[in-house]
Amino acid sequence: MSCYPAAHAQTTSTPLTIGQTFTLPSEALHETRRINVYVPPGYTDSAAIRLPVLYMPDGGQKEDFLHVAGLVQVLTGNGTMRPFILVGIENTQRRRDLTGPTNSEEDRKIAPQVGGSAAFRLFIRTELMPLIRERYHTAAETAIMGESLAGLFVLETLLLEPELFDTYIAFDPSLWWNKGQLVDQAKALLTSYSGPAKTVYVASSSDDAQIPESRRLPSALKAAKRTIRWYYESMPEETHATIYHPAALHALRTVFKPTAHTAGK
Repeated sequence: MSCYPAAHAQTTSTPLTIGQTFTLPSEALHETRRINVYVPPGYTDSAAIRLPVLYMPDGGQKEDFLHVAGLVQVLTGNGTMRPFILVGIENTQRRRDLTGPTNSEEDRKIAPQVGGSAAFRLFIRTELMPLIRERYHTAAETAIMGESLAGLFVLETLLLEPELFDTYIAFDPSLWWNKGQLVDQAKALLTSYSGPAKTVYVASSSDDAQIPESRRLPSALKAAKRTIRWYYESMPEETHATIYHPAALHALRTVFKPTAHTAGK
């Protein structure tokens, strides 16, 4: 028999909170978008603290936001990643927003509307990023991370608007889109880039390795100038369905590894 008094369950519960959420009316997209934000421990200690920002498409609470926020929490807590503010963009019409124009009839069959990536980038650049800078204590450094079609959007943004982010992270990017035109353009665009240094991390699963367009990407990355620091990781033990979490763990530890200066803070 227990010597402890019987425990009584609480009759009320309180919300379990890991971040903040708000909506943003968008003129670029002609709709209202939900934004989810995670700030690491210590962020509220001082208004002088300025943190870099990691943006992620597929950032809804029922999408990839919670497990990525968990990774950021653990990695910053154990000192294997620099602290970042995580900004998740919840989807409304994912296949519209994350794809560029296409000449393929097969591509057009995947959704009623496709090819809206330019408008989605406009939303991020002119509406979302200014609001995040206004609402949070941000540093100038920014990054973007995504998988599959979101990975396609990440690499398209690197090639077409490289000034938008400092770091680009893509897992199993859907490079088959528009018959691989983005890969065809990659070498010329990367070798001609002469702006501020950028970091690129790409991970590929066993499924992605079967796609001819994806197999051509590493050679394009190798041709990049020294202003592009790139990583390409083959993960044959993972599939397209399983790659996000393990690849994100590797990527965040690799590209956001604390320096001696930041580790001592």
